[in-house]
Amino acid sequence: MATLSRLISKRNRLVVGLMSGTSVDCIDAALISITGSGTSTKFKQLAFVSHPYPKGFREYVLRNSLPGSGSVDTISTLNILIAQFFVDAVKAVARKARIPCAKIDLIGSHGQTIHHLPTARRLFGKSVRSTLQIGDPSTIAKLTGIITVGDFRTGDMALGGQGAPLVPYFDFLAFRLAQKSRALLNIGGIANITLLPKNCSVRDVLAFDTGPGNMIIDALMKKLYGKEFDENGVVASKGRILTNVIRFMLVHPYLKQEPPKSTGREVFGKMFVDEILRRTRGARKQDIIATVTEFTPLAIYQQYAQFLRKRCRLDELIVSGGGAHNGYIMEALRRYFTPAEVMTSDDLGISSDSKEAVCFAILANETISGNPSNVPRVTGARNPTILGKICL
Repeated sequence: MATLSRLISKRNRLVVGLMSGTSVDCIDAALISITGSGTSTKFKQLAFVSHPYPKGFREYVLRNSLPGSGSVDTISTLNILIAQFFVDAVKAVARKARIPCAKIDLIGSHGQTIHHLPTARRLFGKSVRSTLQIGDPSTIAKLTGIITVGDFRTGDMALGGQGAPLVPYFDFLAFRLAQKSRALLNIGGIANITLLPKNCSVRDVLAFDTGPGNMIIDALMKKLYGKEFDENGVVASKGRILTNVIRFMLVHPYLKQEPPKSTGREVFGKMFVDEILRRTRGARKQDIIATVTEFTPLAIYQQYAQFLRKRCRLDELIVSGGGAHNGYIMEALRRYFTPAEVMTSDDLGISSDSKEAVCFAILANETISGNPSNVPRVTGARNPTILGKICL
């Protein structure tokens, strides 16, 4: 406890943020130096690595994330196994920064989501929302010797929130401006958008998951081409849009659902992909990829127009995540969002790859500082709350 007390009293901290997203392609680890907390937070990225999982691990996790496919013994084992991979990522980013692990003050770990059920259901007389991120933070703390904060989402859900998205608090701290209205768009497996009206307070922030980002594209690239993703959108750029299929995708009920809302593989996973394959039987492979790739920016824009544009007109759209490397997606976003300037977070000095890992380092710093870091207007929680579990 003395170590925790010393950490709480420090104004400057070295913190590692860990993120493994819906795509389960790697562990992103960012080591940052943080001064202060809350709206006085200042940070500098010292090192970043994308630490790969062993071959075949991605498919193993995805298979065991499906209802009826996973088993309690497998998930129990995965919870500890993936924590050990997270430990390897911490050591890798420390080596890259040439900083001994003993000098690192704190770890913030998102974990690996294997199931997310944000809609309340009645069970034995109780209203229950649930989510499960594996990668036990206590194991990470013991194997690194570094205090670790994890399980950020459940505290918000206990107060009636969706437990997601959590990035908007970081977006507010890092990207708000007095003179311009901005939207932060992260395109990972799932895409999420944060609206920051000019001169906003945290109470003005709006955000939600817009639906699939790269998830469907990656699944169909694997199925049709045996590749993990469409590098720079090259395959999509060679195809033509299948209008009947994109119309089917655009009437998905999630897209019409009012925020606050969040989603994941439970809604847009294997069953949705199988339905797309059924509807595109006989079509050219590149046309299928072009269609599902076009769907991502189109769904993002339509939901911006429906739920956010009435709040303010955008001056800038700032993109991060794997989708920022897809030339087709970026060009489509420029087409839809004109006259707003569309750029990546790299253009503002924050790597589009490391942004979410940096976010969870910042969230861990907020937890240690005793600051609430959910945004109730975004998640639907009854009130602001301190997030995460502190593991010694």
